[in-house]
This record gives sequence, structure tokens and C-alpha cells, in this order.
Amino acid sequence: MPRIVQKYGGTSVGDVERIKKVAERIKAVRDEGNELVVVVSARAGVTNELLARAQAVCTLPSGRELDQLLAIGEQETIALTAMALNGIGVPAVSYTGAQAGIFTDRVHTKAKIKTINSKPIEKDLAAGKVVIVAGFQGINEEGQTTTLGRGGSDLSAIALAAAVKADRCEIYTDVDGVYTADPRVVKSARKLDEISYDEMLELASSGSKVMQSRSVEFAKKYGVVFEVRSSFNHNPGTIVKEEVAYMEQVVVRGVAVDKDQAKVLVSNIVDKPGSAAKVFRTLADANIIVDMIVQNVGRQGVANLTFTVPKPDVAAAVRVLEPALKELGGGEISMDPKIAKLSVVGVGMKTHSGTAANLFQALAQAGINIGLISTSEIKISVVIDLDRADEAARVAHAAFKLDAS
Repeated sequence: MPRIVQKYGGTSVGDVERIKKVAERIKAVRDEGNELVVVVSARAGVTNELLARAQAVCTLPSGRELDQLLAIGEQETIALTAMALNGIGVPAVSYTGAQAGIFTDRVHTKAKIKTINSKPIEKDLAAGKVVIVAGFQGINEEGQTTTLGRGGSDLSAIALAAAVKADRCEIYTDVDGVYTADPRVVKSARKLDEISYDEMLELASSGSKVMQSRSVEFAKKYGVVFEVRSSFNHNPGTIVKEEVAYMEQVVVRGVAVDKDQAKVLVSNIVDKPGSAAKVFRTLADANIIVDMIVQNVGRQGVANLTFTVPKPDVAAAVRVLEPALKELGGGEISMDPKIAKLSVVGVGMKTHSGTAANLFQALAQAGINIGLISTSEIKISVVIDLDRADEAARVAHAAFKLDAS
């Protein structure tokens, strides 16, 4: 019997009526003779509401208590989805992340999956039940609830697909698949039939909201081919798979904008070996992800470091860096939240030249200034003013003719 893992995002289970429609879709797939493991997110808006409540009672709540709180959202939807299925004659059972055997490290709010014990799930599948699993959460070796970070339900689904050796993995969301750009911003954006893991990973890490980047990384590591599709229709989606030769014929596959980054400037630190290491080790120990980094040439014994971090981590970054700079002998910290990161991605960059020149020229002609630049083998990212971000996405999309079939 074919085994399928499906994941439904927050908009797909946004209210009771949508949960009922998801149950009907699950029933139809099961009636075709498939075993099903279904991962669900919290209802759209619930996680943000819970976060707002947490911050209303405590400016900087502990990670452990945040995980205790945020796990509630998914626990509601797994129970309601299982009830909806049982109500239409489909035997179903709900599992929290812990009950599903999803074991993580000890890091609260950004935990990483270590192992999955799928035996309980296998037992219920063998009994003919649909298994509904809470995405976004797990349990550490101390028995504490952990969460996997925003978008963590994608990771839950991909990891479970690997653990139960699923024949298919389907990620259901509110869009038809992966587009060349955000279709709400770039009206001419096209849906892609397929995309490589590396391209999807770069787009996800660059601000595309379709998939969590860690889930794509996990899928590549374990060879989980998955499809991104809409839960509101039955149209084919976008297949995410290993790179094949013909993909290199397209130089740029997509454009992404990340508006959730802030620029941090650490200035006037002592220009000596180990200063940068101290700054970034401090951030790493606080589990703060640093993206783009630029260090200027030291003058008169001091240097400056400029880098970007997620906006929600800015306050924590400043808090942990202040004592670190005192240990280094001084320095100042300033930040700019009014920036965005624009990225163009494509495996074809490995075999074609001129991509950077074309991007910089297009932005220059539009009068859009570039702050920072970073590159990888298949990606070019630039920091620009936040208020020009959408315009920059349209300019880049047109420059690489991504609206053409």
C-alpha cells in the first residue's frame, strides 16, 4: 500500500470549515488505497496571537516557556482534524510531536531534530488509521517540549517522510507551488513545474515564504522528493528534487525578497586577530543566525563589522554583544531595521557569467542603491532600502526575463 505524508499549513486549517475540507481531501486520498501521515500547523494567526500574549506579560519570555505556549496551536488542530476525519468515517488518531517520537536537541524555539522513533506511527498505520501529527514541535532528551522555529511544520513533514519511508511527500499551502517571485508583488511571476533542492534552499533562506529553509536542507540530505501545492484546488504543484543537467540552462530561476532582516553595525572595535571571532562566537552561542557580513579595512587600530540578523533577534544581539565588546576593549553598536535583502537564484550561474553585472545594472538604472553584497555559487544577494524592496523585485524579475515561458 503506497504511503503518503501530507502537510497542511495554517491557512489550510484556518477555521472549522477549512479543517472539514482538509478532512475530505484526506479521505479521498485514503479511499484510493493509500496510507497517510498528515502533519498540520496551527491555525493561521494563532502563533502570532500567542506570541503577542507572551510579550504582553513579559518583554523577554524564556525559550522554555515560549515552547510550552506555542505548542498549543498545533495541538488544537491535530485534535480537530482527527475529530473531523472520525466524523466522516475515517479512523484517525492525533499525535503531539513528543508522541510521534520526534526527538530534538535542547535548544528552545529553534530546536533541531536528532532522531524520530516512528514505531508508534507504524503501529497505527498498520491498524488502518490515518495518523495526524502536530508540526513544529518535538521533545528533547530531558522530556521538555521544544519547537523547531517558524515554518517548522515543513521540517516535521519532511523528517517524518524520511522516517516512515514515504512514497510521496506533499506540502499543502495557500499557493499553487513555487513561483519565480512572489506573485502578490510581481504580477508576471510564473509557477515552476520543478526546482532543484539547492535552488529551493537558496530561495527559502532568502525570504521566499513557501518553504522553511531547514526543511529543504533536510530533504536534500535524505533524498526526500516533495511537491508544493495548494490545498484550495487540485492543480499540480512544483516538484522539488535533485538537480539534473537541463536545469543549468536557466541562469536565474527565481527572485526572493526578505523584509525580516536588520543591519547591525559594530564599530570601533580593536583591529586584532580574534575580534571578529569574539563577536560572531557570542552571537552563535546565543543561537542568533548571521547572514551577510562585511568587514572594512582596519585604520588607526580599529575596525568596523557590518552584518544582518533576523529582526526578531536584534534586541538579543545587542544585549549579548555589549558585554563582549567591553571584553574586547570597547566598541559601539547601531542597527538599521529599514532594510531588505534581494536575492536572485539559479543553478545556471555555475556555468554562465554576467549575472551580477546584469543585476547591478538593472538596479542602478532604477536608481536603487546597494548597501551590502554577498554571493554563493548559485545566488547573489544585495541589501537595499526597505521601501524599494518590491520595486527591486520587479526590476530583477524583468531583467532576467523570468516572466517569459
